[in-house]
Amino acid sequence: MNLDDAVAAARRAYADKRPVSRDWTDRARTVQPGGNTRSVLDFAPFPFRVATAEGREFHDVDGHGYIDLLGNYTAGLLGHNPEPVLDAVREALDNGWVLGSVHVNEVRFAELLVGRFEAMQQVRFTNSGTEANLMALAVATHHTGRRKVVVFANGYHGGVLTFAGGSNPVNVPHDWVICRYNDLADVTGVFEDHGDDIAAILVEPMQGSGGCIAGTPPFLSGLRDLCDAFGSLLVFDEVMTSRFSRSGAQGLLGIRPDLTTLGKYLAGGFTFGAFGGRAEVMGHFDPAAGGVLGHAGTFNNNVLSMAAGVATLTEVLTDEVLRETHERGDRLRAAMNAAFEGNGLPMHVSGVGSLLGVHGTTGPITSAADLADSDDRLKELFFFHCLDAGFYLARRGFIALSIEITDADIEAFLEVVRRFDPRSS
Repeated sequence: MNLDDAVAAARRAYADKRPVSRDWTDRARTVQPGGNTRSVLDFAPFPFRVATAEGREFHDVDGHGYIDLLGNYTAGLLGHNPEPVLDAVREALDNGWVLGSVHVNEVRFAELLVGRFEAMQQVRFTNSGTEANLMALAVATHHTGRRKVVVFANGYHGGVLTFAGGSNPVNVPHDWVICRYNDLADVTGVFEDHGDDIAAILVEPMQGSGGCIAGTPPFLSGLRDLCDAFGSLLVFDEVMTSRFSRSGAQGLLGIRPDLTTLGKYLAGGFTFGAFGGRAEVMGHFDPAAGGVLGHAGTFNNNVLSMAAGVATLTEVLTDEVLRETHERGDRLRAAMNAAFEGNGLPMHVSGVGSLLGVHGTTGPITSAADLADSDDRLKELFFFHCLDAGFYLARRGFIALSIEITDADIEAFLEVVRRFDPRSS
């Protein structure tokens, strides 16, 4: 059987086992374009629908159970219902949740974040990482009085800040300059030509949605040097990579950005985003300091996310827990690559720590150019193979381990990986 036939057969087998999910998708498509309201969750022939979730696993409406290796695209680092976060949210609910006022937990949460990230002297909250990046760029262009923003091919900073495959019709209209990731010479050339007009560099220390492609230390430190030389601001998008350590990727790298954006897991899985950095820059939002920028958002300091964030950082995410999860991911990546190589498959797993990207091509992978020959059919077959064995990862090959995943889960998953052989389909 060739790969096209194997994919078609895998889709049919998947659909035959999930008639209830199929019916719900048909129903959804009459009232939601595409049958969903979050495009990344869709895949052919249709996504299964979750009925219940607890800890590291969930069950769909057809009764199938899965170990969750996706962790809601990194937002689910704590698992599905960590008890300290549940307790904090229940207590917050008892005291009212539509306050329309400032309250104490937002201060506590802000203090905890500022204490973790040395470069973050002050912080403001948003509802998502997308919003955090939008606000960071707004203050960067205001602070510098410049318009150009350097970003990177294959980068993703939210639904309206995505740079895979060229121009995106929903992107916000900044004066973008798109450079090659991990290519410092390319960025240097741009600064030599336009340095006086560049407000900021917006960069992920590891391109997450772009395939878990890690930025090299010389590349990332070189960006810091360029910003210092030309008076631009370096913005680290750590929405995903902040899980790498107590102080995120910047702490491991020893690089101090001017602004940092956060999101995903830090509020225990509740709606959350944040941006912060040097007090001089963040002061543009402070009227008492002469700041003229406003920052609206009805739910920026919502009671549930603030309470959940305090509980997450005081009761759940210890330095040791983060370290263990990071190391578990590194071990899994090495073992998966050994399995693919041992089976003679042109596949590779990239990433850092607990974030992994499975690709249908051999490594190493340092930029989007290295994925040009990737065979998407291999990733799709691997996805269905894992689902059938009770392990859920993203259709695109993304894995984001939660702190609930055990070494026993990893060993069981590796047995599934070792059995994968699309040539026998």
